[in-house]
Amino acid sequence: MFGTDGIRGVAGEPPLDARTVTALGIALGDDLRRRGLAENPVLIGMDTRESGPRIAAQLAEGLRRSGVGVRFAGVVTTPGVAYLTRTGTFSAGVMISASHNPFRDNGIKVFARTGYKLPDEEEHEIESEIFRLLESTLAPAEPPALIQDFNARPYLDFLLATIQGNELNGLRVVIDCGNGAASHLAPQLFREAGAALTVIHCQPNGRNINLDCGALHVESLRKAVLDEGANAGVAFDGDADRAILISPLGRIIDGDAMMLIAARRLQADGHLAGNLVVSTVMSNFGLEKALGRLGITMLRTPVGDKYVLEEMLRRDAVLGGEQSGHVIFREYATTGDGMLTALRILQACAREKAPLDELAADLTVFPQLLVNIRVKERRPLEQLPAVADEIRACETALNGLGRVLVRFSGTEPLARVMVEGPDSAQVEKWAGRIADAIRAELG
Repeated sequence: MFGTDGIRGVAGEPPLDARTVTALGIALGDDLRRRGLAENPVLIGMDTRESGPRIAAQLAEGLRRSGVGVRFAGVVTTPGVAYLTRTGTFSAGVMISASHNPFRDNGIKVFARTGYKLPDEEEHEIESEIFRLLESTLAPAEPPALIQDFNARPYLDFLLATIQGNELNGLRVVIDCGNGAASHLAPQLFREAGAALTVIHCQPNGRNINLDCGALHVESLRKAVLDEGANAGVAFDGDADRAILISPLGRIIDGDAMMLIAARRLQADGHLAGNLVVSTVMSNFGLEKALGRLGITMLRTPVGDKYVLEEMLRRDAVLGGEQSGHVIFREYATTGDGMLTALRILQACAREKAPLDELAADLTVFPQLLVNIRVKERRPLEQLPAVADEIRACETALNGLGRVLVRFSGTEPLARVMVEGPDSAQVEKWAGRIADAIRAELG
């Protein structure tokens, strides 16, 4: 039930039907009571999907049935919930969002009172209790929508405190809120930080979240940056735990480029502990080489900001992230935060008096192709001889000058094939062959 980023599915269908969501609320409340944490309420936030208020109310009813109170922050970002949970008097925090997915999907992410996502073992205990409840005569909850009774202003104040005054004065910035959770927070934040702002995709209607906009669809943002001669564009995904930037020349500044810019700035300030950056297997080999030239070691983890953070904690690293735009500044936050990331990168532009294109110039990106294949089932790759044969052939052809990675998505019924190498035609050829083999076996 719990994937790499909480529970996710189609809103109204298992596991996001009324009965299962109610059971989750009860199971979470029971878990908190067992741990002696039930005296404080659970903070609930959501993104802008039309299903959010219903799921929030169902979850709150389940918590109340277990004797745990609720405070409701309304529309707020995922990192906002994490921050408010760890700095307030809450027993846990819950974010209702499916991140970058279409509006029909939704999800539930649970944070401990520390602001960190729950460890796997605690999720497994809660999951077992949910299944036990679903086998009983549990009645689902369909209560009225919650009324917002908690304000996210302390979160904005925290973000502003990470820079010095109106440090973004003189920067012209276009922000794309993805019609999501950042829609009413990001414009306020960047204006108060001093940026001259143009805002697009900031009119959520419950169904237009991530629709041809936001961090996964930056075409309209890129056009706006070029048309306006802006210093930067910033796009957030649905829950704003990631950001993608656009440079003045229209270059996409993804998580790899932002980690390079941030690592160099932290190193220069003497704040890059251990000269270490943590990323995932998806980060481009070009990032590893660019960091290496600075004397910075890059460690790789499985895909998922949860795993990046776990490795950061193990190694006491202060910077980590994913190519997709999740970047974790552990000095400030317990999770990826798109608005914090954008502030830090724009601050680097202001302090170094250099455009984004210049700051990212020493990142030479190896051709990389990611192919998503919808699958009917997940089977270990070693049980798929034709797929394994194509992977081995690809690795032989790359001869140590590239990488191939095949994995199943943790949030969607997809197999993902990534091939990276010095020659784009070779990369495209092998990605296509491996993808075709997977379709033949599992499609």
